[in-house]
Amino acid sequence: MSLEQALHWDGELTIIRHDPLTGASFIIRLDSTRMGPAAGGTRAATYPTLAAALNDAAALAQAMTLKMAVSNLPMGGGKSVIVLPAPRKSIPPESWARILQLHAENLEKLKGSYYTGPDVNTNSADMDTLSNTTKFVFGRSLERGGAGSSAYSTALGVFAAMQTTAEHRGLGSLENLTVLIQGLGAVGSALVELTEAAGARLLVSDVDPDRIASARSIGLECIPPEDVLKTSCDIFAPCAMGGVIDSAVASSLPAAAVVGAANNVLADDTAARVLRDRGVLYAPDFVANAGGAYHLVGREVLGWNQYTVAEHIKNTGSILSEVYAIASVDEVDTDTAARILARKRIASASTGQRGLERPRF
Repeated sequence: MSLEQALHWDGELTIIRHDPLTGASFIIRLDSTRMGPAAGGTRAATYPTLAAALNDAAALAQAMTLKMAVSNLPMGGGKSVIVLPAPRKSIPPESWARILQLHAENLEKLKGSYYTGPDVNTNSADMDTLSNTTKFVFGRSLERGGAGSSAYSTALGVFAAMQTTAEHRGLGSLENLTVLIQGLGAVGSALVELTEAAGARLLVSDVDPDRIASARSIGLECIPPEDVLKTSCDIFAPCAMGGVIDSAVASSLPAAAVVGAANNVLADDTAARVLRDRGVLYAPDFVANAGGAYHLVGREVLGWNQYTVAEHIKNTGSILSEVYAIASVDEVDTDTAARILARKRIASASTGQRGLERPRF
């Protein structure tokens, strides 16, 4: 995709900034504010081109719009991408401090139309740093008055989605099912604990040698990254970067269901249909991974306590059941069904037909 193509999209706003001192570029894309201020995490990563980063930010922002809508949360969708000149681990501390300062200034200029939180290669400590300059931040540490990491809540939502999907797919409970978890970051690691406690047989994979060594040390069976999409399992759980399943992969993926925490799992517009035609039940990622949104927006915007958050996360299964029902009645794939549900809720909110809880900004 060219830079010109990446700049043309149907979202509301794009901000781009480059810092010659650190070599970092900053992208903020607001997809929609129809349901409230946009919200979406800050991802810091290397990209082959600026166009690739813009395209990723646009897709992630749209996914946040859909996630907020299907979850009945009163916010829109946005995303920040910090394009790094080198992998995050190799960025000097003084450069990272400058990068966060500039990002905070960018957020402040949007005057509350966009709130950010942790994402790939950012964490609660980074959100604490941002909050020294701007208040438009979720996911600060508990010590700084925030809700802390949303990783466990995200994993809980994916776990609930797994249970519902297994039942709909006719697999029964998770006990004795083979679950392949791709990505052993904070969310993937928490999902390992939850699925193992449910009696599943676990297979895991990661590109980080240290994470694999840690997994092997506790007796987990590790799959080489290049073999993940060829390994038979009942449930495939992508919990790393998106774009894992394109139409070609969908045509041969040896799994009965796909339920993961990664955003934008599907790499093209026809992958969901290919999965459906093969009988592979796909839990749309923006439904399955919404636990983190409940955690951050619920605690820091709507004033929910941990028990209210937990109840909403448990409701992930009910939302998925609604998605699966739409897919069945309308004879469409589940990704299309979830988008139908999201758009109905956005339309209802825009016309005042649905009483959402309002943010306490």
